[in-house]
Amino acid sequence: MKFIHTADWHLGKLVHGVYMTEEQRHVLYQFLDLVEREKPDAVVIAGDLYDRSVPPTEAVELLDEILFKINVELNTPIIAISGNHDSAERLSFGSSWYKHSKFYLKGKLTKDFRPVHLNGVNFHLIPYADPGIVRQILEDDSIHSHHDAMKAIVSEIEKEMNPNEPHVFVGHAFVLGGSTTDSERVLSVGGSGCVGAELFAPFHYTAMGHLHSPDALKHDTIRYSGSLLKYSFSEAKQRKSVSIVEMSEDGSFTLREEILTPKQDMREMEGFIEELLDPQFYQNQQVNDYLKITLHDKGALIDPINKLRQVYPNVLHLEKKLDVTDAKKKQQFDGLKDKKRSELELFTDFYSNMTTETISNEKKEIIVSVIEKARQEMEGK
Repeated sequence: MKFIHTADWHLGKLVHGVYMTEEQRHVLYQFLDLVEREKPDAVVIAGDLYDRSVPPTEAVELLDEILFKINVELNTPIIAISGNHDSAERLSFGSSWYKHSKFYLKGKLTKDFRPVHLNGVNFHLIPYADPGIVRQILEDDSIHSHHDAMKAIVSEIEKEMNPNEPHVFVGHAFVLGGSTTDSERVLSVGGSGCVGAELFAPFHYTAMGHLHSPDALKHDTIRYSGSLLKYSFSEAKQRKSVSIVEMSEDGSFTLREEILTPKQDMREMEGFIEELLDPQFYQNQQVNDYLKITLHDKGALIDPINKLRQVYPNVLHLEKKLDVTDAKKKQQFDGLKDKKRSELELFTDFYSNMTTETISNEKKEIIVSVIEKARQEMEGK
């Protein structure tokens, strides 16, 4: 059984004001070539097909085009789930009849944990769901964190697992020990968004989405394929790839990567502005790449970004090294001050960052009562 594991396409992604749709199309056509060449038994997409719950029209059209080519024109089964960026309801549309062409798309978590059985391998599709949703579906009041939720889900799966067949878990989560980047949305406050790697022990291979690097987690059986493209400058040094998995009847597998090459890379550059504008320097550069430039110059500069864009048209971010150093010092100082702030103040800041809204007095009262209850429980231990 051979399948290709990919995830985190984030179609419709906007990076520093630039839509990545044409870059995504370029790389997805490479992916189509790979599917045609490898002839896998399935393509597995582990969530975040879109970048937002209501994606732009161009993103919807691109996904429709690519999935049609894979599933219909190349006659390849697709196994896919929704991620935390997707709308579970929108992705669930049509899933009941998609199965007739071996397109298995699970957008919403349900009580039905029966696997998709393909060529002797069981694929367990678990779309992203908040702990509250899992608590409601499973009618289990003990579920409070993502770890609790995943533990309960795996327990339900294990009830019907055939021990004599290979099992692949397809999920979208932050496995404890994984490395994050700036373009991954926070799943939960504190550490409650993490799930322990030990939960996936019953599965021969875990095809995970959410973290954007194929090196995000070092584990024998749990694998992040990584994102389709670089979606922030914190990913600038990452390679982008998909995983090709060949699994035997006993569940053992071999894995290899296929690197995806963008039309325009996302890179970081630094130096003095005169050096960067010197033809002897930029003639050896891919000047059309998406760039973050850090200038070493001290003092005021007149319109540096437009000067740089005469040579590097896709400068997306410009900063001065001295300003960055000052900002880090301020952040450290603010961090020390935060240690003296109340839990309510810290949560209020977190709420504002996550929602871009001001927390209401009613919600503040609820948070105060929750904090007080937690404090009393801690003092009672």
